[in-house]
Amino acid sequence: MTLRRYLDKILSTFITILMGVLVINVLWQVTSRYLVGDPSAFTDELAGFLLIWVGLLGATYITGSKEHLAIDLLHHKLSMKGKLFVNLIINILIALFALTVLLIGGGNLVYITLHLEQISSALQIPIGYVYIVLPLSGIFIIYYAIHDIVYPQIKDSE
Repeated sequence: MTLRRYLDKILSTFITILMGVLVINVLWQVTSRYLVGDPSAFTDELAGFLLIWVGLLGATYITGSKEHLAIDLLHHKLSMKGKLFVNLIINILIALFALTVLLIGGGNLVYITLHLEQISSALQIPIGYVYIVLPLSGIFIIYYAIHDIVYPQIKDSE
């Protein structure tokens, strides 16, 4: 199994688990609010944190599997050489975005929140642990972009 397929499998499994925990958490929140009459204190915050992780890791997985939203009007009119060039530019831009915003910016955010010892109000965990998904996603997206630059996969029918 290649590293890319292994990473895809790990990401999809982890996202599925996080999504299951999110669903159970929200169900408990609704149940405790309407049936018990005493809403659980941590469920709202946990749902927000899980949504951040599911959203960013889901975007990472979709980026890696090339299922993200794309406008491909120009792509269909290009020759094979043109398609390779456009995909090269797109992957370079994706990698630069992931590097600057997710890896560097997210890494700085994690460092600052951990350094300032910011704690979440309900769960009492360091906020930096929640934000660690930013640089983590950045690393994975950069890997996918570099992989797609080194091993371009263009089909003639695209």
